[in-house]
Amino acid sequence: MRPKPAAPHRSSRVADQIRRDLAELIAREVKDPRVRFVTIQGVEVSPDYAHAKVYFSQLEGDPVACAAGLNQAAGFLRNALFRRLHIHTVPTLHFVFDATPRHAAALQELIAEAMALSSHDDSPAGADSPSASSSPSEGTDDDPASATASA
Repeated sequence: MRPKPAAPHRSSRVADQIRRDLAELIAREVKDPRVRFVTIQGVEVSPDYAHAKVYFSQLEGDPVACAAGLNQAAGFLRNALFRRLHIHTVPTLHFVFDATPRHAAALQELIAEAMALSSHDDSPAGADSPSASSSPSEGTDDDPASATASA
């Protein structure tokens, strides 16, 4: 007889609870300096709850050293999760660096630079364009009159 599969929303609720608890545990309980300023981005739990991929980001510091620190603390964190979650199987934690926030910060910086250059380039052109637009309009008014006077 096959075991009844767990509801899909239960898996996401467990993953979300693991994410919240890990964030709190890492901030308050883990004393390793390599693990400072870590943000838990998300958790994916396997269907049998045996394994969990924990995606983390770190804006400063070495992500490889941070992953090593988190993996070293994985047993402690799993034990603390067991005491908090009250579920039959607490997954083995596998920490994976998520570079998305770093890429987003770099893109935001590039966009800000482009906007600054664009506004800097548009200011002088914007100041010249009203006078340039008024000059041709005056010239256009004169052109028909001069064309009529010439004819």
